[in-house]
Parts: sequence; structure tokens; C-alpha cells
Amino acid sequence: MGLGGISVWQLMIILLIVVVLFGTKRLGSIGKDLGGALKGFRKAVDDGEKEQATRQISAHEESVDEPTHAESRQAEDPDKTEQN
Repeated sequence: MGLGGISVWQLMIILLIVVVLFGTKRLGSIGKDLGGALKGFRKAVDDGEKEQATRQISAHEESVDEPTHAESRQAEDPDKTEQN
């Protein structure tokens, strides 16, 4: 048994019909175009993930670098915070 009840012989007959209808040159160019499209899609997804990770890292670094409200008050006037 093959895929979903389709035997190997039935798959070979379907493949033979497709080759006769389209020809080997056209099938080769379709395969090449499809492979190029998948390669471009994967590259775009990888670039998008890298860009998103870079944004998250830079946002995290900015939040770590910024002092909190209480720390900034102490840095502005340390005498006032000691009096309170």
C-alpha cells in the first residue's frame, strides 16, 4: 500500500501521464522555479527572524541602560533624597 490507498503502480502511471502532458523540459523548469521560490522564501523568513531578534536585543539593552525613576531622582539631587 502506498499513500492513502494508492499503490506504487498507480503513482507511476500518474507520473507517466504528467511527463507526457508537460514534457521533461517544462517539468525541469517548473521544478527549478519552484526551488528558487522556496529558497527565496526561506531566506526572507530567516532575515525577518534575525531582524526581530536584533530589535528585541536592542530594546532590552535600552531598557537596561535607562535608570529607573527613583535612580534618576537620586542622580539629579542626592541631598533631597537623603532628607526624605
